[in-house]
Parts: sequence; structure tokens; C-alpha cells
Amino acid sequence: MTLRRLVFLGIKTAMTSARIDQAIARIESALSRIDAAKTQDTSSSDDAARVTALVNSHEQLREDVAETLRDLDKVIAELDQ
Repeated sequence: MTLRRLVFLGIKTAMTSARIDQAIARIESALSRIDAAKTQDTSSSDDAARVTALVNSHEQLREDVAETLRDLDKVIAELDQ
């Protein structure tokens, strides 16, 4: 079934050829925007992967710093004795 035939489904009055062409143009424009959004979504997932890696790196750094501070506390406690 062609897109032109689909336009007539569910419509009681016939559309003029110009209105059909306008509707088809709007549909094609919407499809282009959907494709563009899909492309942006993939780059967003790349960004999300980078953010996840950054968060993981940050958490690891926090753990390393906490461990180092515990070690320093032990050293200071030994020096105080």
C-alpha cells in the first residue's frame, strides 16, 4: 500500500493532491528528524560510556585516597606513642 493511499484511510472527505503532498512532506521531515535523533542518541551513548568510566575512575581515586589517609593516620598514631 502506498503512502498516498494510507493518507485516505479513516478520512471521510478526500484530500486534495496538494494537501496529500504536504502531509507526505511533513512525514518525510519527521522521519529525517527521527534519524537525526537516532544519530545523536548513539553519540549520547558514547558520552554515557565516557561518563561511566569517569565515575568509576573517580570512585577508585576516592578509595585510594581514603586508604592512603588511613595509612597516614596509622603512621601518625605510631609516632605519637
